[in-house]
Amino acid sequence: MKRITLLIVDDHPLFRQGVVDALALEPDFNVIGQAADGEKALELLRAHQPEIAILDVNLPGMNGQQVIRQVILEKIPTRILLLTGYDDSEQAIHAIMAGAYGYCSKDIEPLQLMNLIREISQGSFVVGEQVFTRNEADRWLEGQMENARRPYSEPGSPFHPLSDREMEVLSCVVRGMSNKEIASLLGISHQTVKNHVTSILRKFGVDDRTQAVVYALKRGWVNLHDDPNNSGV
Repeated sequence: MKRITLLIVDDHPLFRQGVVDALALEPDFNVIGQAADGEKALELLRAHQPEIAILDVNLPGMNGQQVIRQVILEKIPTRILLLTGYDDSEQAIHAIMAGAYGYCSKDIEPLQLMNLIREISQGSFVVGEQVFTRNEADRWLEGQMENARRPYSEPGSPFHPLSDREMEVLSCVVRGMSNKEIASLLGISHQTVKNHVTSILRKFGVDDRTQAVVYALKRGWVNLHDDPNNSGV
């Protein structure tokens, strides 16, 4: 029997071990490793190239979608299934755009998760409870993009609706920096910072900086320990 090799990545030890224990009981699964952050996940992906990796979206350091970007850039053959505690359509769009083979909520039943893993192993794409072929996934993505009210990333960075500079500014905002401090750190004018912040609020559809931070944190685009000079964009 061919066994599907798996890597489990989540920063919550109890949840991660629960997934490992559940999947390890299946005779066609072989859990070859686990990690608590994006950097360790990437190290294991490079070394072992498991068939499927199950990643939390919001990881410390590199988030799940940033890990996907490196997997794609380095042509690592592993297929990625993203799990999230915040199940929303926009995050699903970004996951599939980034190159994930699947995206589903963490409250998924163990048996359903096992079935989705097997579907992905066969080359299918999954979003929640929906299973797609490659062509069906492309059509789903096109339909979602047409219906989306907010703009999405610039070509080459399909992981969030912001430009690279806006992501740098957002990382500073997450750290509680003032516009003056951001301008000094990034070497741009105070007015340019204000323009970027205004653009971020508009793209997120929120009213203030606090709401923007919450919006980005929930979707795993930044975390509280992000370095704005190394934002992964």
